Amino acid sequence: MTATGRRGSTRGSIRPDLPGADLVAKGIDDLRCGELTVEALLVAVGAPRLRSIGLEIPAIPALSESPELALYAAICAGEAGDAHSRYNALIRRLVSFERAMEALYPVS
Repeated sequence: MTATGRRGSTRGSIRPDLPGADLVAKGIDDLRCGELTVEALLVAVGAPRLRSIGLEIPAIPALSESPELALYAAICAGEAGDAHSRYNALIRRLVSFERAMEALYPVS
């Protein structure tokens, strides 16, 4: 099961039409490459729920802080502006994606 390779509607694949699918797919790809980007850290935040949905989430490199704090720090380091608003917007998109996937593929 891959993050971006299939467009089908089977459990474990990411449907690109779902809200936040672009962020989750990029985050999974970045984790596979060992990159701790904002998207990869967002996936790290949601990893337990994403795995329960059936997605294959690569191992997350050891972080010196929680994924939530690492994500916030990455946003602060990479962007000018209101990091708090950006963080909240990313979390909302992640939750929207998780809920959409759970609606399509209920966890048994």
